[in-house]
Amino acid sequence: MAKTSPVEFIQEVGAETSKVVWPTRRETTITTVMVFVFVFVASVFFFFADMILRTVVTLILGIGQ
Repeated sequence: MAKTSPVEFIQEVGAETSKVVWPTRRETTITTVMVFVFVFVASVFFFFADMILRTVVTLILGIGQ
């Protein structure tokens, strides 16, 4: 593999960076809101799943009677 000089490396990095498609502010905002919504939905789901499993395990093991 051929060695690359530091100047060449910087030029190649600049060329690759210019190919990146950066998201707009609107896309970033929508994606952030979607993440918060899905985190909320997942937390509600796991809260109720935990409650149900705790009740089932308590009934099976007879804990707290």
